[in-house]
Amino acid sequence: MKPTIASRPPTTKTVIASAAWRSRAANTISAAVASRISPPAIQPTFIDAGVHRQTEQCHTVSMTARPYPSWLPILLGFLTAVGPISTDMYLPAFPSLEASLNSPEGSAQLTLATWFIGLAVGQLTQGSLSDRFGRRNPLIVGTAIYSLASVGCALSPNLLTLSIMRFIAGFSGSASMVIPRAVVRDLTDGHDAARLMSRLILVMGAAPILAPTLGGLVLTIGTWRLIFWVAAIYGAICTVLVALKLPDTIAAHHRVRLGLGGLLHRYADVLCDRLFLCYALLGGFGMFGMFAYIGGSSPVLIEHFHFSPAQYGMLFGATAFMFIACSQTGPSLTRRIGAARVLRIASTTYLAGALIMLACAVLNVGGVFGIVLPAMLVMGCMGLMMPNAAVGALSSHAARAGTASAIMGTVQFSLAAISGALVGLFSDGTARPLAILLVIGALAAVAADRLRPVPAKAKIQTVP
Repeated sequence: MKPTIASRPPTTKTVIASAAWRSRAANTISAAVASRISPPAIQPTFIDAGVHRQTEQCHTVSMTARPYPSWLPILLGFLTAVGPISTDMYLPAFPSLEASLNSPEGSAQLTLATWFIGLAVGQLTQGSLSDRFGRRNPLIVGTAIYSLASVGCALSPNLLTLSIMRFIAGFSGSASMVIPRAVVRDLTDGHDAARLMSRLILVMGAAPILAPTLGGLVLTIGTWRLIFWVAAIYGAICTVLVALKLPDTIAAHHRVRLGLGGLLHRYADVLCDRLFLCYALLGGFGMFGMFAYIGGSSPVLIEHFHFSPAQYGMLFGATAFMFIACSQTGPSLTRRIGAARVLRIASTTYLAGALIMLACAVLNVGGVFGIVLPAMLVMGCMGLMMPNAAVGALSSHAARAGTASAIMGTVQFSLAAISGALVGLFSDGTARPLAILLVIGALAAVAADRLRPVPAKAKIQTVP
């Protein structure tokens, strides 16, 4: 039997079957979860696969219990990592990939471009599919096709075939980036949503920073094709985990069945929401700066400052540590001072760090510390901005969580792709192009924050 969610009115207590199945459900930590899909409020309950809910004896679960099973953040984070890992893990293999396929220098960038196009188109469609068919089935289909497309990448005889397979992988793999955010919005809001979203943002931020190192390790034991075999195995594991563990978090009667006109109207409704756009752009220009640093730091630190690859990895890891630390300590800070103030402080400090780096690069002062220390400050600010921006963007679109998540993901990765392309295009061996792009991203983030309308309701907050 498929995992299900049992629903009942919020004015009655959650009832979970007793002895007949409690021993089977013990490892999944059955708990009441608050669904914010649409009025009247529904409060669903996670129930493990194969559990029958009709029994004579009952056990009542307190409504103060955890609003989602303890394994859910791990599963959603594992799914979310598909996109960032597939984007960056094969970057160290570009030279060997081009040599193996007898392609000109720089041609491997085409495979990255088709991947981003697949992600952009896929995220726009996957969100609406999940609103119509539920969260679980599109995830199963998407991760399965991603795994098969990764096998196609590993077996590609030429660059054209590889580019086509990368597009298919991006289109299907986008489900694992869009739908987990919609699941968060289905199950939680406010405090719990921001806390759970911070776990997903941790993965989205840390994975692209750490994935090139993982790709380099894979290359020590095999060729670039092995990287795609690893990706295929990862996708297959995701498919199995979703099929076995993830219930469908949107009930059938809440799913939306629309034609093309209705679908376009939903996109227009979300895009016309000024609050949503401001939050999405805040997170998007955080990704803009992050991918500028990912693409621009290697030539600066290795070619300009003459660090070895191992030393570069240590310096790069310092910035990754700052992002991870701030993304995980951010919820407690948000609880104390509110999400609005956290976003204001983080975006302003992001700009300050970028300006410091630009000054050091232009004046040629500070050496490597004039680049790495401001970069650590900037990455820490991104760890604070991105979780709250994601929760804020989805908070007013509970009934369209999949669509809103899709648009937000498309905005973020489109900006990330643009920054990655620009930093490569204008690279001159110095830190100036990187610093300029960081300043542009920071100015845009500050503008989005200042233009963000103040909600009438209470501030979005998190709990530690």
